[in-house]
This record gives sequence, C-alpha cells and structure tokens, in this order.
Amino acid sequence: MFLLGGIAGFLLLAALGFLLWDSEKESYQIVFVPKTMDSSNGFWTSLIAGGKLGAEEFGAEIEILGASAEGNIEEQRHMVRKGLQLQPDAMVVAPGSYSEMTKVLQEVVDCKIPLILVDSVIDADIATAIVATDNYRAGKELGEFCRTLLEEGERIGLVCHVKEASTAMEREQGIRDGLGERKDDIEDVVYCDSSYENAYALTRKMLEKNPQIRMVIATNEYSAVGAARAVKDLGLGKTIKMAGFDSSVEEIQLLEEGILQGIMIQKPFHMGYLGIEQAVNAMDGKKVEQNLDSGCKLITKENLYEEENQRLLYPFHGEQ
Repeated sequence: MFLLGGIAGFLLLAALGFLLWDSEKESYQIVFVPKTMDSSNGFWTSLIAGGKLGAEEFGAEIEILGASAEGNIEEQRHMVRKGLQLQPDAMVVAPGSYSEMTKVLQEVVDCKIPLILVDSVIDADIATAIVATDNYRAGKELGEFCRTLLEEGERIGLVCHVKEASTAMEREQGIRDGLGERKDDIEDVVYCDSSYENAYALTRKMLEKNPQIRMVIATNEYSAVGAARAVKDLGLGKTIKMAGFDSSVEEIQLLEEGILQGIMIQKPFHMGYLGIEQAVNAMDGKKVEQNLDSGCKLITKENLYEEENQRLLYPFHGEQ
C-alpha cells in the first residue's frame, strides 16, 4: 500500500509539475506584417482580425506592423526590419511587391526565423509556408463570368492595383485567359497603386477617352470601389457592366444597386487565421502546408443572400 501510494503520489506531483511548467511556458512571439494597416479597407481589416484570433486561440503574442498604404514598399521593408529587431519566433508577411520585398525577406530567413507568406508571394522560394487565394484561378473564373455579360463589339477596361504585386499579375493573367477570345477587346489597362482616389480618377479618364468601353473589371477592393464610384458619378451605371475583387460593405451595396454585376470574394479572415496557424505549426515542428489555398467564391446579385454566402461576406458574425 505504501509503495502504491508513493508511486501514485509521485505521478500526481509529476503531472502537477508539468502543468505548472506548461502554464508558465513563454508564448510564441509572432510579427505580422500586412501590406497596410488601412482601417477603411475591408480586406485588410478582416485579414488582421483573423490573425489576431489565430494568435489568441494558439496562445501566441502578435505584433502587427503594417505600412500606411498598400503600395508603399519602402515603408513595408522598414516594418519588416523593425519586426526583426523584436527577435520574434516567426514572421507572417503579406509582401507588397513580387520582386522588391525579396531581399528583406531573405534577411528574415537568414535569421533562422520561420517565414509565412500570406496573400502574395515573391520571386524566391524561401518561405516556410504560403497561405493565399489561388489568384490565377480566381481571375480566370471572374474573366469567364464577364465574358457571359459582353455583347458583340463591346470593349473592356481593366483597373488593376499594384503593378509589381503578385496578386495583380496573377489575377490579370487569369482574367485574360478567362475572357478567351474576348481578351482582344481589352481597350485599356490602368494601375491605381491601391488607392480609391487614383482608381476613381483613372477610371473617369479611361471612360472619357474610350467611350466604347462597356465592361470594367477591377482586381482588388481599392480598384473596384474607386472605379465603381466613377461609373456611378458619371451616370453610367446602366451602361457599363462591372466586376471586381473583394467584399467590403461598399462593394456589397454597389452589387445590390446593380453597379457591380459580380464580385470575386476572397476569405481574408480565414487567410489571416491560417497564416498564424502555419507559423505555430512551424515553431512546434509540426507539418506545414507549403501552399495553402484559402479559397474564393464568385458572388452575384442572384446568390448574394444565400446563407453560406452571407457567412462568407460577414465572417465576424459567424465562422469564416
């Protein structure tokens, strides 16, 4: 009896000691660098919210360092180096440029810090994991949808975001391939550097210069909202057909009004959450997904109010 009690007591004390050690174990420190901290942009606010929830659920500390504007690559490079000074256990980054962020992200890898890329990629295969929309596939699906809306002889204008961003390049190529033979009807392509104001001004100028354009396709929230505001202000809402990416409140309203005919929504909340999960898996020595597709879906006025799509459009009111 004494021997059994001694063994049982030892096991109990060992278990209690492990629990105490586990509870006092220092949590992982993760630096999260989105392209921007712009609170007016639904995509980035949702992505950041997903990252915060992931950190909370996986017991990690998260420091978010984003540039003031999506196209400010120099500022994002500065944020990555600022993050390195914090000596984090992992970094999750949405690179703003396909080529101009590579050198600074190599510095992260050289410091033996797991690097998780979200949303966008770079021109070097150095990331531990990538979590992103399949941007080519999403663009192709949007292009195929737009092709069904075009009448013979109608011309197309593309309003893209940041020329050097992998998302812009992949979506534009996908759109062109999805348009098929109608890609030859693309009259003009402009880049707004992810600015609502630039997208608005460039779209007005494009439509005034090319009155034969009857379809405008935009490649992210900034370009879609800015272009749609221009179409609306010009009184061309019943003349110009439009489609774009992302799902801000304003975009949903524009879809309801009929200014936009379709939006290719991503799952930024899911993307942010999965990015943190992959970082924690890497630090724990668990399996990570080298390329994880966070998903997308085409939303039109016809399927807007379906329950599943409402959950995707408003992830804060339910699961992503």
